[in-house]
Amino acid sequence: MAVSPLKMTTRGGAYDTSSIAAPASPQTTRTIRRLQSHQQLSSNSPSLITQQRQQQQLHQQQHGLTTRESKEHLQPSMQNVSLGPGRTRANSDAPMAFKKPSSTRRWPASATHGRKSSLEILMRDGPPGGNIEQGLSDLRYHILSSRVEAGKDGMSDYRCYLWLALLNVGPLQTDEYLTLVHRGQSPAYQKINDDTFRTLATDTLFKRRVTDASITRVLNATAWKLHDVKRISSDSPHTASGQPAANTSAVYVQGMNVLSAPFLYAARSETEAFSLFHAFLTRECPGYIRGAMEGVHKGLALVDKCLALVNPTLAQFLQNKKMPAEIYAFPSVLTFCACTPPLPEVLHLWDFLFAYGPHLNILCIVAQLLLLKDTLLASPSPTKVLRSFPPLEAEQIIKLTLFVVQKIPDDIYAELVNHAK
Repeated sequence: MAVSPLKMTTRGGAYDTSSIAAPASPQTTRTIRRLQSHQQLSSNSPSLITQQRQQQQLHQQQHGLTTRESKEHLQPSMQNVSLGPGRTRANSDAPMAFKKPSSTRRWPASATHGRKSSLEILMRDGPPGGNIEQGLSDLRYHILSSRVEAGKDGMSDYRCYLWLALLNVGPLQTDEYLTLVHRGQSPAYQKINDDTFRTLATDTLFKRRVTDASITRVLNATAWKLHDVKRISSDSPHTASGQPAANTSAVYVQGMNVLSAPFLYAARSETEAFSLFHAFLTRECPGYIRGAMEGVHKGLALVDKCLALVNPTLAQFLQNKKMPAEIYAFPSVLTFCACTPPLPEVLHLWDFLFAYGPHLNILCIVAQLLLLKDTLLASPSPTKVLRSFPPLEAEQIIKLTLFVVQKIPDDIYAELVNHAK
């Protein structure tokens, strides 16, 4: 029989009732509570494992977990342990202690990586059987059939790596990028400095993630690379036939800052953004930054030509209004529609362009004109309508572009492919 700690004995063995009083100090109170807790645990209360099971069942009822889900959620994975259907659960299979979840908040699949899309799995595992051509074909199909999973801000865990694969950009050593940065101001630095603060100035998502300093560093490093190529070409002014070589070197042009913005926003580092941006400029659209930007002007002429093939009525209407593409489509051609918000839709459109060819940007501009057809035909001043394109809706533009491309003859399509080279 347990003896109450409040009963104090005298020398004669009789109880001194006067000693039953409030504790004299906090230490005595803590001792009493500890002894009471010990007394409760020593009684016929359920065992620890029983309490754990009761708490586990209560947790399942509160969160709607099945037995299997609860085991996977609460227990560490046990490798090389096989529980047969007839085996009774042993105590060694039980968790050592029940750990209450720190939070009942349910995170999205993208945060917990609990559910991955087929595109993300393909990016993670690589091409099946090591067949690169088949892997790229699968990437393009998944981009077209199911868009890259991203948050409302357009951020995706794997978009940057997807672009690296589609543009065939290998890894760049960070030291190489830092060497370009440490060279200081390039010959085009003043132009870059004037353009930096204007880069997507009204886009809060972009400004929250990308600083002006990052834009300046990437553009300045790119300008150094272009300058080095120009210097090498100037050292060899004659061709093998002895004739003077044409000045085909690329230079920094106004608008490259906007073109760099999606790369800086989507990349995980400045080095990745620089690698993607420089490779895109020099491989996919060198004609846009060469000389008098003849590639851009060829693209503008193709906008007029393709619109006349797809919708002669709208093309004739704009022609009568003295509105060639040179007037309204120059920024969209030069920046591959990066000048038109919102930025998450630009990223989605670029997924499509990088998968099937940046030359399709010309047809994407035609698709935007077709979406504006009724508004333009009914407007007394279509110039004001086209002064700034409406917000991008990448899904509609892509679908309409796939329809438009079927109406383009092979010879015109060949011009589309080569106009930016």
